[in-house]
Amino acid sequence: MDSALAKEIEEAVLQVLNNSDMDSTTEYQVRKLASEQIGIDLSEPSRKKLVRSIVQTYLEEQQAKAEAEEKVTEEGEPVEDEEEDSEDDKKKRKGDKEYDDEGDLIVCRLSDKRRVTLTEFRGKSLVSIREYYKRDGKELPSSKGISLTAEQWSVFSKNVPAIEKAIKKLDGRY
Repeated sequence: MDSALAKEIEEAVLQVLNNSDMDSTTEYQVRKLASEQIGIDLSEPSRKKLVRSIVQTYLEEQQAKAEAEEKVTEEGEPVEDEEEDSEDDKKKRKGDKEYDDEGDLIVCRLSDKRRVTLTEFRGKSLVSIREYYKRDGKELPSSKGISLTAEQWSVFSKNVPAIEKAIKKLDGRY
């Protein structure tokens, strides 16, 4: 996909997002409306992936703005822009805890590109296991990953012994 087409898709998706009710609009609806707006089928896998990435980035930006506004309301003064901080300052530490650029708690780093974070989105706590990429010196979340609610995490963690047992069984086959 060429960059001009990607830019056209991004502009259409952002326009749809800016004019949508974010409490009820789905990614499918955004993709469909943007597709109708620019006259291009966005259900093709690479285009669908691009739309998903744009939507995710938009939602994360909106969440960060809402959190910044909350801090301004609580503290009565604007929050400093983190983009001007040095690389070491971006990874904020409180005690032994590490936080990313968006203020999410980094539970652990699985590799230099993958990490487990705790975040809050639309009032729900989420455990995210996600791949990150670097752009303009910032580590940003990609669409490759999963976010689990507390309930889903509980079910998953209770089944870890069964998963480990299955892995050992598979390893024994080879």
